[in-house]
Amino acid sequence: MIHLQNYFDRIHYQGPTTPELSTLQAIHALHPAYIPFENIDVLLDRGISLDLDNIQQKLIDDRRGGYCFEQNALFLEVLKQLGFEAESLMARTVWRHPDDTPLGPRTHQVLKVRIDGEWWLADVGYGGLVLTDPLRLETEQEQQGKHEAFRFKTHDHGWMLQVNIQGQWEDLYNIGSQPQEPIDMEVANWFTSASPNSKFRHNLMMARATPDTRYALLNNRLTIRPRNGVPERRELNPEQLADALEECFGLKVESDWMPLLERIVEKANS
Repeated sequence: MIHLQNYFDRIHYQGPTTPELSTLQAIHALHPAYIPFENIDVLLDRGISLDLDNIQQKLIDDRRGGYCFEQNALFLEVLKQLGFEAESLMARTVWRHPDDTPLGPRTHQVLKVRIDGEWWLADVGYGGLVLTDPLRLETEQEQQGKHEAFRFKTHDHGWMLQVNIQGQWEDLYNIGSQPQEPIDMEVANWFTSASPNSKFRHNLMMARATPDTRYALLNNRLTIRPRNGVPERRELNPEQLADALEECFGLKVESDWMPLLERIVEKANS
């Protein structure tokens, strides 16, 4: 069980707790604003636990972040405890994937939420383009989020989520329609956190989305993208990187993170 009041305190939510669309929209906007996407524990070989008590300790009590399996597992349990009908689906990331290379596995967890007979997509764990709003699944119409516009393309086995970037529609991820069991999450989480072929094993990745600004970090490259504004991009040294973790992503830098940050910058500059 998730301590809901602790979760609400973590995301600064003080509104209604009834299982309605307005509740889902409110907490979906706040979650990625206060709980950052990050993969530090993967890079430090600490492993990623999907036990709810461990997720609650890390993301709520310790004020850390996590990646999709942690973020959406937490969000799913919160929704269920609030009385929402919700389940997990698995998606395959195809964002700017080169056409001449094989596709990767389905290793992105998303959530499907039913409200008043309609299904909605919820996803608080995608990284640099994390949703800030739930999206209605059973339509191909454009849906404007707080930052970008999104739309679905329906196919026989699920949905392709597309995002509009500077007037161009681009594929983001392909969602399978079959509900997933916890063991499916365990297998995908192992690949993502432990396989040498996982991008999370080789890159520092962080993201946070407020109503006004997206923050994204890939290794030592920080992007600050104001809504309807001009992105600011910086390359950081280890000290600046540590400052960015605190100032942009709300993380308290631990002493054993510094050697990792130094390696990240050294590799980026080599």
